[in-house]
Amino acid sequence: MTLNTFEVLQADYTNPLHAQAIVNLLDAYAQDPAGGAKALSDFAKTCLVQELAKRPQAFSVLAFDVSTHGAVPVGLVNCIEGFSTFACKPLVNVHDVVVLGSHRGQRVGQKMLALAEQIASQRGACKLTLEVLSRNASAVTLYERIGFAGYQLDPAMGSALFMQKWLGAAPDAS
Repeated sequence: MTLNTFEVLQADYTNPLHAQAIVNLLDAYAQDPAGGAKALSDFAKTCLVQELAKRPQAFSVLAFDVSTHGAVPVGLVNCIEGFSTFACKPLVNVHDVVVLGSHRGQRVGQKMLALAEQIASQRGACKLTLEVLSRNASAVTLYERIGFAGYQLDPAMGSALFMQKWLGAAPDAS
């Protein structure tokens, strides 16, 4: 079995190769059952990277398989900075974690999340947050292995739930 070599880096939204990788990887994730099993809308495909670039609180991490000819994009993490009122510091929400099926089980997600954590620390963030579907066992295992845990303030009050409410019409894909 050949070991793949990966390059993990912060995406440059002005780099056309990075921009196309972000769109293609997020679309692959959207089409996966864990992402809703529906392709990104044409609007999202066209506007995603320029909209991310407008937001200084957003950053993305890409993983490329460089073990073959050229660099093939195989992973993406999109992050959005928020704010913890209790800590009075920024926090970073890991919004999307994508690893192509062909490269799962090779620690690509772990490597991308390590860089996301480093960038969050450089921004002065007090924590990383993320949401994961409860039956996505491999993702839950990864997140727990690298230090994520369920969120609760007082065990008597229970664990936090992730909820949403669409404003206006719901988009084609979340």
